[in-house]
Parts: sequence; C-alpha cells; structure tokens
Amino acid sequence: MQLTMLGVGSSAGTPVVGCHCTTCLSDNPRNKRLRCSAAITTDNGAVILIDTGPDLRTQALRASLNCVDAVLYTHTHADHLHGIDDLRAFCQIQKKQIPLYGKSDAMQHIQSKFGYAIREPGEFWDLPVLSLNPIKGPFEVLGVKVTPIPVRHGYSDILGYRIGNMAYLTDVSDIPKASLDLLDGLEVLMLDCLRHQPHYTHINVEQSIAYASLIKARNTYFIHMTHDLEYEKLSEELPKNMHVSYDGLKLNF
Repeated sequence: MQLTMLGVGSSAGTPVVGCHCTTCLSDNPRNKRLRCSAAITTDNGAVILIDTGPDLRTQALRASLNCVDAVLYTHTHADHLHGIDDLRAFCQIQKKQIPLYGKSDAMQHIQSKFGYAIREPGEFWDLPVLSLNPIKGPFEVLGVKVTPIPVRHGYSDILGYRIGNMAYLTDVSDIPKASLDLLDGLEVLMLDCLRHQPHYTHINVEQSIAYASLIKARNTYFIHMTHDLEYEKLSEELPKNMHVSYDGLKLNF
C-alpha cells in the first residue's frame, strides 16, 4: 500500500495568514503546509482518506486524486472535517455512496452538522452521498484491516489508525499504554509534532521524539506542524530514523 500526505500543517496551515516569520516567507516548498490529511492507496487501487480538512479540494487537485472509496475520521475539529462537502465531486465521478468511519460521537457530530450529505444514492448527484459507520474496535474496509488507536487530544478522546505496518497519529497530547501496545512492529509512524513550546492539546518536538523513541518504528515522520517548525532546521535536530514530513510525501508500507 502507499500513503500520500495531502497536508502536514496544523489548523492555521503554513504560511499563516498575515505572518512574516522565516518559515512563512520561506521559498522551500517543504515549508508550504496545507491542513493535515492523508490518502492511502490499497493494493487493489482503492483510496482511503484520513480526514477531510478544509483544503481537500486543493489537495485532491494537486495530488491528481480522482477517487475516494472511504474516509476514516480521527475527530471532528474544523481542520480535520470541514472539507467534507468536497467529497461530492468523488460521488459524482464514481456514482456511489462513500462510507465514513469514526467514533460514534464523531458520526453523530457529522450527522448534526452535515446531515444533508448523509443520504442514499438517488437520481441526482448534486450533493455528497455519504453513510455513517460508527466503530468500536478493529474493522475491515475495502478488504483492508484497520485498527483504531485511542489517543488523548487535550480533554478529548480521539482516534489514530493502524493499517498494516503503518500508524497515523495526529492531534495527540497523550498515548495510553494500551494504545502503545497496538503500535508494536511498525515500519512507518506518522506522529503529531506541533511546535517546540509545550501545548495542552498536542505533543511538542521533545515529546514527539520521546514517543517515537518509545514506539521504535523503523521510520517516524512528524506531521501537524505549525510555522514555528522550519523544515531544514528541524530536520537537522532529529535523531536517526526520524523525519520531517511534507505535503506530497509518498511512502510505501
């Protein structure tokens, strides 16, 4: 399977509107970060999205993404959800309903905020045609086993996901011991890394490195970064087998 990082930025993206810091003014394309999202292409060519942030249309055009077969939601904050309406383009192309997966409270939130999109296929495809699928444990989608990884995000309980030897953990402030046990033997770990300073809803660089050292994936890639983190500078600071992710990164696993 292949993972494509559609975006590795935090909720504000990089550059940040109105900011003139070194990272925001950088010419390095790896400092240009859309909101955090990923696409997984399975062995049979199906595409599973992780989250639908507000940059989804731009990300899909940039990545030449022409189909979406399912979406996994980590949580429902705006920077991970509010591109959901752009799924209608894929419904129109494919002429099929797209299933959404996530915690029951996430599915309830989507129903309450975007209820117009939760519908069965009909004669017209002018709206998204989506279905809600609450999950409680490991499940299968498109022939692929998906293991939810419960994590803390400040005061919220949200999900990361493990698929095969890859795990995707965004918006993390704490990883419980039971969840760490689900992360053994990873080839690839995508891990939250907000900034250098501490934050109450995200791990910072020091904590991300500590978790990566504990999990011991063959390679860890840091995601969901603010403009406080400049690509080249952070790359020089990281231990072996830890990397700064960037928009458009593709990894096989």
